[in-house]
Amino acid sequence: MVRELTHRHRPTLDRARETIRTRAHWSPYPENPGAYGPDAEARARAALAALRGQVFDLGQPGRDGLVGPAPADGGERSPYGPELAISYPHHDPGVLLPAMRRAMPQWRDAGVTARAAVCVEILARLNARAHELALAAEHTSGHNPVMAFHAGAVHAQDRGLEAVAWAVEEQTRLPGSFVWSKPMPGSGPFVLDKTFTLRPRGVSLSIGNSVFPAWNGYPGLFASLATGNPVLVKPHPSAVLPLALTVRTAREVLREAGFDPNLVCLAAERPGEGLARHLAVHPDVRIVDYAGTTAFGDWLRRNATQARVFTSTSAVNSLLIDSTDDYRGMLANLAFGLALYSGQLCTSPQNLLIPRDGIATDEGHRSFDQVVADLGTALRELLADDATAVSVLGALLSTEVLTRVDKAASGALGKVAVPPRAVVHPDHPEAVVRTPAVVTLDGTRPGDLATLSTEWLGPVYFAVAVDSAAAGIELLARTARERGALSAGAWTTSADVESALEDACAEAGVMLSFNLMGQWYITQSAVYSDLHGTGLNPAADAVYCDAAFVSGRFHTVGVRRHRATS
Repeated sequence: MVRELTHRHRPTLDRARETIRTRAHWSPYPENPGAYGPDAEARARAALAALRGQVFDLGQPGRDGLVGPAPADGGERSPYGPELAISYPHHDPGVLLPAMRRAMPQWRDAGVTARAAVCVEILARLNARAHELALAAEHTSGHNPVMAFHAGAVHAQDRGLEAVAWAVEEQTRLPGSFVWSKPMPGSGPFVLDKTFTLRPRGVSLSIGNSVFPAWNGYPGLFASLATGNPVLVKPHPSAVLPLALTVRTAREVLREAGFDPNLVCLAAERPGEGLARHLAVHPDVRIVDYAGTTAFGDWLRRNATQARVFTSTSAVNSLLIDSTDDYRGMLANLAFGLALYSGQLCTSPQNLLIPRDGIATDEGHRSFDQVVADLGTALRELLADDATAVSVLGALLSTEVLTRVDKAASGALGKVAVPPRAVVHPDHPEAVVRTPAVVTLDGTRPGDLATLSTEWLGPVYFAVAVDSAAAGIELLARTARERGALSAGAWTTSADVESALEDACAEAGVMLSFNLMGQWYITQSAVYSDLHGTGLNPAADAVYCDAAFVSGRFHTVGVRRHRATS
């Protein structure tokens, strides 16, 4: 089967390898839900319904109990209301990890090409279940349907394939063997036969989050698997299903291809167990991938010293509104970017930096207060109809997010310029949905600086008055350096402002977007083209995806043999 998979997927893998070099637009996975057949969504809903009340058993060794199905027992509850009512086996790491180690040699020895082909087949199978994965993302992370289909399915699959392509590039950089010859004075050449053997690091632990478990999880999962490492997936307790479906698919493909399915396992945790901390410091775990809070990312770096740790953590993203030659287009683009997934993206722009004396536009000068008021109008117009609003916003994924919105709405953080409102979901009345809250702050007041320097995940935004564009650039760069940022943006008609901001963001290590209009937003990241994170500020020490993201997952061992010459 491996030979057939290698032949079948070679064109896809070759195109992916070409694309990570050219950075052009390409994807083998259709973004249009209709491309998967007229009954694909119905079949996915039936598959999800069939899981209710069932045990999601993967046949892994070391089973010692169940997690769920009730939320009090570790089960999942959809942000749209219903309990998923799915139970997951709990496994003893003392049994599971040795089984994963035993699976490793055969996979390691299969070689780069075979591993890559199997990984691409796993991704192809996941893509065939895109609607099922999208529903899982919707009912665990609260994504709206479009966001769920993209970030929860096809774009996550793109990130996985990108990681496989990089893994192949890095593992084939050196020749497997060659004859080394050095001329020697007074005699013939000195000749050595040299070989280079790849060796994976060991078990890789992927710690999932509740916001984008697949999009954040697939890069590390497939980078580790393609470089020969078994992968233990530890999902967030409130978002197990997307990764459980992923692990099930991976195990199916591995088994069919003749490999031990324990190369990929799931580790669901009991309430309060703290399983991620226990697993992360286990001596068998040699790689850790994590996307989530800065506090836990820092803990991993301090304590998981036996492992290579890759983290993407909290981000405080800012954008500068300096000037524009399309005021209405800017407001429309900004309003949609703020509303998208209720500000729960790691690239959502939290701080809107606006000169206190106002901005120049194609409609004349607009004061600070006018810009904020006009943004509020754009948000209200975009989200006026509840049915339309929920298709952009999605549901708040946790009570912690709602608490932040309520605090902003109360005026405790500053003057409320745009109050949030509750939106009633027409299909899921239990869902907690809120429109964005915009609070005004002053960029020179210490208390306000402390507020805007903290990540407020969710639909909470700060319109920050700054003394000038230069002051806004300095504040944006300082926040990125000190607190971390994954994305920055600006609207400006000034070449000098653009140049200064470009230099500042390069120094702070944050991706920058200028003057976006239409249907491309600051929150979006184009797979194979945009790099997510830079490793240059506290928001991430890893990049989705670059060479460093995969090269630390394996080592190369050289052997030299003397060849006698006549």
